[in-house]
Amino acid sequence: MNPVEVLAAVITDASGRILLARRTANRDLAGLWEFPGGKREPGETPEAALVRELHEELGIQAQVGAHLITVPQAYPGKRLRLDVRHVTRWTGIPRGREGQALAWVPPHKLPSYAMPPADIPVVAALLQPALYAISAVPTQAAVAQWLSALDAALDSGIARIQIRLPGLGPGLQRELSIAATERCRAAGADILVNGDADLARELGIGLHLRAAQLAGLDARPALADGALLAASCHNATDLSHATRLGCDFAIVGALKPTATHPGDPGIGWNAFARLREDVSLPIYALGGLAPTDLEDARRHGAQGIAAIRSLWGGTRR
Repeated sequence: MNPVEVLAAVITDASGRILLARRTANRDLAGLWEFPGGKREPGETPEAALVRELHEELGIQAQVGAHLITVPQAYPGKRLRLDVRHVTRWTGIPRGREGQALAWVPPHKLPSYAMPPADIPVVAALLQPALYAISAVPTQAAVAQWLSALDAALDSGIARIQIRLPGLGPGLQRELSIAATERCRAAGADILVNGDADLARELGIGLHLRAAQLAGLDARPALADGALLAASCHNATDLSHATRLGCDFAIVGALKPTATHPGDPGIGWNAFARLREDVSLPIYALGGLAPTDLEDARRHGAQGIAAIRSLWGGTRR
């Protein structure tokens, strides 16, 4: 089944509010809020389709801006690709010309609006970090360099960090996790520890589940209020289970060959997009990726990229 091509706009006013439209009673998913837009007609460019739809729906003449994310999403009986663009300039006053209610919403309140599955990753792309750095493993003698690499990552603007320290003794793991937590909190960055729920609870930080741990759980682990829960996923079953547990995001890979698995070609972007279709969870792509891959990632529905080599120690292009 070929996907239906749909364009949508993140329309932002001078005060930073974002326009949502409510689906009317005569449509499927009635009552849910969405980013305005509509279907692309044969022969139209994406930009022309969005300009036409916004004029028909809202009565405005819009200037289409940068691409934000393209979300492949499966619904009962159909598949769609939601291509989302920024719009900050238009003429006219937005009005619900098709009887739909409109709401200007501060960005931080977007998650409180019930939305169709395809629109939920758009909110994540607007509000959550696009880069997820995973820590390298230091030697016993290189702890100072490890902390310097963390500082460099935070200084470069990375705002989500996973502390992953396989093979280290529990004492050193705890020491580095405490030091990393202090630094991330000072920088306003999210921090998650890999696999250790007890340590996550002790430090009041997030937990990143390994795929085997995810499979063994039937309920969300107890964590501090506001602490994030994430999971490593390899297939659709993993992603579905992560959604049921209430994970805040997931990572999927490997996308490309990596230094640790040089003979493995990776799953590639098309397979990633097919996995993306069945869940609305924010998903980071992992494996052989760098910040220069971010646009490709977003065009296949990824929240962004997760990496060790290209992000730990600061972003490298």
